[in-house]
Amino acid sequence: MPPFEHAVAATRGARDYQEDTAAFWPDGGEAVRLSSDGPSYDQGGFAVLADGMGGHAGGAVASRMVCENFLKSAADHSGSVTDRLMAALRAANGAIAAKIEESPLLAGMGSTLVGTAFGASGVEWVSVGDSPLFLFRRGEVAVLNEDHSLAPELDRLVAEGRLTEKEARRDPRRHMLRSAVTGEEIDLIDVSRQPLALEAGDYVVLASDGIATLEPAELARVIQGYATDGAAAVANAIIRAIEALREPYQDNATVLVVRPVA
Repeated sequence: MPPFEHAVAATRGARDYQEDTAAFWPDGGEAVRLSSDGPSYDQGGFAVLADGMGGHAGGAVASRMVCENFLKSAADHSGSVTDRLMAALRAANGAIAAKIEESPLLAGMGSTLVGTAFGASGVEWVSVGDSPLFLFRRGEVAVLNEDHSLAPELDRLVAEGRLTEKEARRDPRRHMLRSAVTGEEIDLIDVSRQPLALEAGDYVVLASDGIATLEPAELARVIQGYATDGAAAVANAIIRAIEALREPYQDNATVLVVRPVA
């Protein structure tokens, strides 16, 4: 099986704090990697990205706890990949519940989660919230997971002629979450039905919703431009492209980029 190369890059955007966390746990590994200054190579493993909510302290705590507990549980459990992903999600959610019970001032904190497993069969995933999972293949980008914000509902109203595109884009409810990891029952969960086989030249990108500043066509162009240079080059290029737009209300943006290496 070819190894997987992976790298992380991030920007705080217009905020003065960072609520995103991303990490990769290699098969047989013993330590969670919460950041990356350059590419790493593994024969497979679990990758996760979380976008916290709950203010400066709560959001950062939530995203870190979600990543750490998700990866540790995924590594510790046996069974099918789907079973391990679901067990890891439950562990992350349970950790948030326990933390809020221990520290009531953190009530209201939570996080999105997109967790993936990479192996010989390709990639499988579980996700909650609006952190997108992208596949780049042959010059095009596709979103693999469901969006649990109100954005799809607003877009549906546009398709029905009940809202204009401009109204939908500017609607303050657009980024409200319909589901998140908050320590309570999770309303919506997206789980892959079967592994997605990966091809040479593919890139899988886990991202926080701050990446939405880039149009899909621009994201594809950026990845295409750096695809031959590897995961770290692609991750850094995506973040540079977001920062170059100088969006005055730019959210935190984090990407965890993974590719199979032939």
